[in-house]
Amino acid sequence: MIAPRQHVASAALLDHYRGISASTLGHFGDAGYLRGIRPLFDGLRLLGNVVTARVFAPDGSILRDALLLAEPGDVLVIECVGDRECACWGELRTLAGLIKGLAGVVVEGAVTDVAALREHRLPVFSRGASAYTTRGIGQQGEVNGAVRIAGVEVKPGDIALGDDDGVYILDGQRAEALLPELLAKETLDRERRAAFVQRLAARGR
Repeated sequence: MIAPRQHVASAALLDHYRGISASTLGHFGDAGYLRGIRPLFDGLRLLGNVVTARVFAPDGSILRDALLLAEPGDVLVIECVGDRECACWGELRTLAGLIKGLAGVVVEGAVTDVAALREHRLPVFSRGASAYTTRGIGQQGEVNGAVRIAGVEVKPGDIALGDDDGVYILDGQRAEALLPELLAKETLDRERRAAFVQRLAARGR
C-alpha cells in the first residue's frame, strides 16, 4: 500500500519548533517519546513532517517508493517488521535521502554502513547497527500508513523532533497546544543559563 503524503503541520509551526530541544519536551511528559531510539552519532538535530514506511524484513524494496514520495524537509520514519537485526537503512539510501533533501531518518530497527553514515551526516536515529541487511525481493511493504515505533503510534503528517537526547513525535494538535509552554520554558532556561554562566565567570576572576 502506498498512500499520498500528508502535511498537517504548517511551515510557521515547524519554524517555532526549530529552537525547541527534545529535553524541553521531556519536561512535559513522555507522550510521543521514542524509548530506545538513539542518534547514530553526536551533534544531530532533526525536525520535519513525517513520512512513514513499514518494511517487512528482509525485503526493503518499499523504501524506494518512500524516498520518491518524500519532499525536502521531511523525516522518514521506518518500522522494520520481523528480524530487528536486519538493517533496512545504509549508505546508498542515505545518499538518496540527502539528494531528496530529507531532514532525517528514524528507524525502529537496525542500520548499516555506520562509518559512511557518520561521514555523510544525515541525521539518523535507530536501535542499533547490523551487518545483515534487507535486499530487493519484491514490493512488500507500506508507505504513509500508521506505524508503531517504540510503542508509539506514528502517523504521516506528524512532527518528528530529535537531537542528541532522543526523538519525540507530536501530532499537529498537540504541537499547537504545547507550543506556548515550550517557548516559555526555553526562554526561562536561556535566562537561567546566562545567569549561571555570569556567576561562574565572576568566580573565576
